Amino acid sequence: MYQTLAQVPPGQVVSYGYLAELAGLGRAARWVGRILAQLPKDTRLPWHRVIAADGRLSLAPDTPIGAEQRARLRAEGLVIRNNRVDIRRHVWHPNDAAVRVRPLPATTKPHVP
Repeated sequence: MYQTLAQVPPGQVVSYGYLAELAGLGRAARWVGRILAQLPKDTRLPWHRVIAADGRLSLAPDTPIGAEQRARLRAEGLVIRNNRVDIRRHVWHPNDAAVRVRPLPATTKPHVP
């Protein structure tokens, strides 16, 4: 997940769920959110580029971390209106198939009668 997140370029965003999918984690959007919340304060990963699937910024605007996310996104040229980014315009769609990580194996075995 960290390697995939590191590839999101300035001025573009990715949803929690799409980041999980690209990293081969399936439908692990909430897990991605928990991991991002635990990043060290001095991380160089672009955590601020991860937003909700509908373009909404998940971090509250009246918190220091929410204000930092908004400032970073604005510095990259994104416009924030009504606590949202135009995700259709700024979503990251990696062209390189190498970005996609191989999915995890299934956790359940198929039933064989």
